[in-house]
Amino acid sequence: MPSSTVTAPTLPARADAAVAGLAPGYFALVMATGIVSIGLRGVGADAAALALLVLATLEAAVLAVLYGVRWLRHRERVRSDAKNPEIAFGYFTVVAACSVLAVGLQEVGLGLLSAVLLGIGAAIWIVLGYVLPWQVLMARDGEPILARTNGSWFIWSVASQSLAVGLSGLEPASPGFAAVLGLLTVLSWSVGAILYVGIAVLVILRVVHHGITPQQFEPTYWVAMGALAISVVAGAGIYAMAPVPMVEASRGLIGGTVVLFWCFALWQYPLLLGAGVWRHLIHRVPLRYVPTLWSMVFPLGMFAVASLRLGTVEHLPLVAGIGVAGLVIAVLAWLAVFSGLVATLVRGARGTRRA
Repeated sequence: MPSSTVTAPTLPARADAAVAGLAPGYFALVMATGIVSIGLRGVGADAAALALLVLATLEAAVLAVLYGVRWLRHRERVRSDAKNPEIAFGYFTVVAACSVLAVGLQEVGLGLLSAVLLGIGAAIWIVLGYVLPWQVLMARDGEPILARTNGSWFIWSVASQSLAVGLSGLEPASPGFAAVLGLLTVLSWSVGAILYVGIAVLVILRVVHHGITPQQFEPTYWVAMGALAISVVAGAGIYAMAPVPMVEASRGLIGGTVVLFWCFALWQYPLLLGAGVWRHLIHRVPLRYVPTLWSMVFPLGMFAVASLRLGTVEHLPLVAGIGVAGLVIAVLAWLAVFSGLVATLVRGARGTRRA
């Protein structure tokens, strides 16, 4: 019998397959790197913060190219992901990544570039905010949507709040622009807060009616805490804005809710840690690198930044101390997950060379 030979995939073929399978939420990598950078700057580690900001910018540039190639070469995969309730809301990480980078650029004095990034993020947020939920809710493939609701849905709320954080840090050029900026910032914060409540109800209903297995409890559920934490940072930013009509009308409400949100985020912290023990130690779900791990690192960093900001603004040393401890955890988590990413890329490169 004639022998058959199997030809190993070439490097371009492997690269194209990797782009085709690129996760919609991979911009969480930029979010995680950016927020750890902001946290480090908040405690005076300026050199490390700048290094991570540069790295986050490079990550964003590479991912922008990869996402563009994916849209050009694998448009049907992109559209299919946009209709999948389990991963579609990951596309909102693009908005949040733009906003986190914008905040980092504000802190190093690049206000104009920051404003451009916020404009891009806002435009994407408007498009996705109306199109993506429609795609998810109107698409029917025979499976109930409620059973496929998960923590990634909270990224929709995070995207909205991230715009509020970025907008609150801009310097208005005129009183008229300041009034418009105040309106847009409060609008973004309010939409994000209301979305959080609605999504939380859906996720709770999913767990009550359909349950959740250890395999289904993915790192994206940490975004539930991150969404609260970023609401605290956005609210603190609005509270410190110049006194324009919309800000003055909402200052009391927002100022009172940020403490409530922070307390609820703190309550979720050990709950999520316990769920991780339940998933990995009790039920032995392997802990290996997956892109969704960045959706855990970002909330850890975001909670640390929220604690540092709240502790500073409200003169709460205990809360600020929790923020410092939380930042240490976030940095360690970032290092661990980034090491996993590098190891994954190295294994892929070695596999290509052997082939």
